[in-house]
Amino acid sequence: MKYVVVLGDGMADWKIPSLNNKTCLEYAKTPTLDGLAERAEIGLCKTVPEGFKPGSDVANMSVLGFNPQSFYTGRSPLEAVSMGIKLKNTDVTLRCNLVTLSEDEPYEKKVMLDYSAGEITTDEAEELIACLKENLDCKEYAFYAGVQYRHCLVLNNGAVGAELTPPHDISDKIIENYLPKGVNSSIYEGLLKKSYEILSSHPVNIKRVKEGKKPANSIWLWGEGTKPALADFEKLRGLKGGIISAVDLVKGIGLLAGMKIIEVDGATGNYDTNFQGKANAAADELLNGLDFVYVHMEATDECGHHGDFKNKVYSVEQIDGVVKTLISRLSAAGDFAMLICPDHPTPCEIKTHTSDPVPYLLYSSAKNLSNGAKRYTEDEAAKTGAHVAEGHLLIDKLFSIK
Repeated sequence: MKYVVVLGDGMADWKIPSLNNKTCLEYAKTPTLDGLAERAEIGLCKTVPEGFKPGSDVANMSVLGFNPQSFYTGRSPLEAVSMGIKLKNTDVTLRCNLVTLSEDEPYEKKVMLDYSAGEITTDEAEELIACLKENLDCKEYAFYAGVQYRHCLVLNNGAVGAELTPPHDISDKIIENYLPKGVNSSIYEGLLKKSYEILSSHPVNIKRVKEGKKPANSIWLWGEGTKPALADFEKLRGLKGGIISAVDLVKGIGLLAGMKIIEVDGATGNYDTNFQGKANAAADELLNGLDFVYVHMEATDECGHHGDFKNKVYSVEQIDGVVKTLISRLSAAGDFAMLICPDHPTPCEIKTHTSDPVPYLLYSSAKNLSNGAKRYTEDEAAKTGAHVAEGHLLIDKLFSIK
């Protein structure tokens, strides 16, 4: 038996008036998912435990079967691991976004215009982070370049306890009430302000503005954490597993769990990603030795953060195509089981995550698991009454299929 998870990050949503008061899942054309629904178990799962913020870190950890209450130490350390940063037990890491702030006001009164600096390219971002390193790195902290707008700051012999807000939670809001508070807040706020002084006049940003693009004129720090440790996936489950993702966060979880990181050309983390490349890479790995592959697609989450329901619908339809390809290729090789779900909702209306339970679809090629749902949607999942109260137990339902 082969196993696969198809994870549409932030795929669940609320009703959208412009979509005839339907969610993106309800509005999208999903013939493959609709066909599976007739033979699948469909229900709701609480992926974010009480007391945790609904981040992709906590939620993906849950879906992979790791209880965040036992293993979670913060978001940024997971990304740091994927970036190849060697962490000491005394290090504190922070996620460092390149963002676009409004320009004319004092720093505290600026507005968070874009948490991703207009989806800045990795090449441009590397120049900006290199400039920050040259001007700001010291024995106490250092910057590390990642992918696109996602980077990292590491404090040597640091302390946790800061109150930090994810930038995608404050889109179009004045930042004054969301500046760092608590432990090290003066250091962090100082770095934000210094970064604006350095980046706002950087040649990369001058060029971006001339081209009609948003400048990456500040950093934003959040996702504080310390060096993590996860259980080895193969030892825990008895299965050889792999991860397909375009984002360091999910890759970091996989690396810490000893899973194979499967790279796919053209994987971007947005709706222009190589959806079919991910599907075929997963099938290749499952047909050539791996027992389990976790196919993570960030596009639906990014669209939700931008309030872009049209491309979120498009991304859902592409995910339907991913499922179609996986079924076609795996059916020729024997029995398999598949779990399809989001990690959390990212409603276009509010442009950020919620802790609402997510709809899941559990399918077996070998037997009928139907519990009466007609489609894979939020409403249909709620109607079945099936509910998994602890997200880290959802994968147990998948692996119990033999």
